Amino acid sequence: MRFVALGLAAMLASGSALADQSPVTISADLSKPVGPYKPIYSWFGYDEANFTTGRDGKKLLRELHDLSPVPVHIRAHHLLTTGDGTPELKWSSTNVYREDAGGKPTYDFTILDGIFDEYKAAGVVPMVELGFMPKDLTSGTNDYQVHYPGRTTSGSVQAPPKDYAKWQELARVVTAHLVQRYGADTVRGWYFEVWNEPDIDYWHGTPEQYWELYDRAVAGVRAALPGAKVGGPATTGPGELKAYKFLDDFLTHVTAVKVPLDFISFHAKGRPQIQGGEVVMGLAKELNDVDKGFEIVARHKMNKLPIILSEADPEGCAACSMKVNPANGYRNGTLYPSYTAAAYKGLFELADRRKVNLISMLSWSFEFENREYFEGFRSLATNGIDKPVLNFFRMAAMMKGRRVAVSSTGDVPLDDIIAKGVRQGADVDGFATGDKRQAAIMLWNYQDAEQGGLSAPATVNIKGLPKTASRVRLTHYRIDDTHSNAYTVWKAMGSPQNPTPAQYAELKSKDGLQLLESPRWLDVKGGAVTVSTDLPHHSISLLQLDW
Repeated sequence: MRFVALGLAAMLASGSALADQSPVTISADLSKPVGPYKPIYSWFGYDEANFTTGRDGKKLLRELHDLSPVPVHIRAHHLLTTGDGTPELKWSSTNVYREDAGGKPTYDFTILDGIFDEYKAAGVVPMVELGFMPKDLTSGTNDYQVHYPGRTTSGSVQAPPKDYAKWQELARVVTAHLVQRYGADTVRGWYFEVWNEPDIDYWHGTPEQYWELYDRAVAGVRAALPGAKVGGPATTGPGELKAYKFLDDFLTHVTAVKVPLDFISFHAKGRPQIQGGEVVMGLAKELNDVDKGFEIVARHKMNKLPIILSEADPEGCAACSMKVNPANGYRNGTLYPSYTAAAYKGLFELADRRKVNLISMLSWSFEFENREYFEGFRSLATNGIDKPVLNFFRMAAMMKGRRVAVSSTGDVPLDDIIAKGVRQGADVDGFATGDKRQAAIMLWNYQDAEQGGLSAPATVNIKGLPKTASRVRLTHYRIDDTHSNAYTVWKAMGSPQNPTPAQYAELKSKDGLQLLESPRWLDVKGGAVTVSTDLPHHSISLLQLDW
């Protein structure tokens, strides 16, 4: 994992120059476990599969591998789409499937192999999304591709197959090729997901036609690799009635026909808006989507099946930059990671409440090759410079063991967030894990509104330390305006679109996870220690204790 040195002077970084809100006390009790800490953070995805083999795509894949002690999973659209492999916004292609003049299928794995070989070289694990429909197999009669900013889900690439038997054979042949190239034991550990968001325009058929698409795909995959992990339906947020019904009906279908289902996937998205000229996030919608989806799974008594939130994000369009939607400028700074921190705790709490098996919070964010610096895409990096949100995932990856009880005098209760969001005041809260010789406490000061928040003086009480620990070492990491934040450094340079080598080197020196202060030792008294810090608006801290 890559870290960078201390940032600006601590008195500036601590937020002490800002007006403060009321002091907050956050308590973490390491002696009270509440559940396992599953690495739901280690999943990422993107529309433009061909970016995988781009210069910055290769670099970012390796960074994602290196930040996590567990395997990182990567999901991408368009793995079966026809084309020459040239990426566009919201479009990619592999040209895997064509038919000759007599209608006989032919296969070309050159582009697909390049993508999956890069995954292997980077040490990440593919999540194989079976989509979209090859040009020679689609039943659609309109244009195959619609170019962005047109409605890219309106092309015949999203239509049902003209021949379901050929679709099944496509799934079998692709799976067999992956097995032959990467080995059965390796591929058996991958997740095969059928299509993407079939409840909206990503699917130009009926729900019943999707059921057949799913059944046939599963039959093809399992014919090539018995025991392969198959699932879906990757629907949009179940907070919407249509998506709720689609997911509910799909689970009814697989139960009735006894088709294999090894995991359940659906999506959850927030809904930012511009209010009074400022960005206001919609965390309530994302958490409501998750709660409704978990409720469906529990009602079908499928609690033990893994749930993959195969897109879980503040909103829906990664490729829509702030040039298209000014509200999307929030993605460059600290609002994005602080939102994600608040959502992160909510997801675990909802899984506990519904007693379901959540294994993934997949961030639909990667990078966009050869675009402007900090153009406002929902991405983890820009031109090879990491954005602040990537440092949230670095923090999450440093937590391990079991989740432990945390309380805060400044939190907004989960039910209130689901009902109203974080609108009246800030959510100043924490999330903690404990292991045999280590504990980690993540803290944040989050509010849906981008502007107008106050710094929060926080006293963090950590108790339940082992009796054998007389001293603990504190390492304090921070994301705020002056730490772990290349965006504010770039703006201070004058927002250069062609940074000099020296400027680029400075950006790289500030884009990783930074310390708020030098590591120091704390004396343990009565199995407890206390840490005081200021949490600026939309900041995140990670307090790591070792003994």
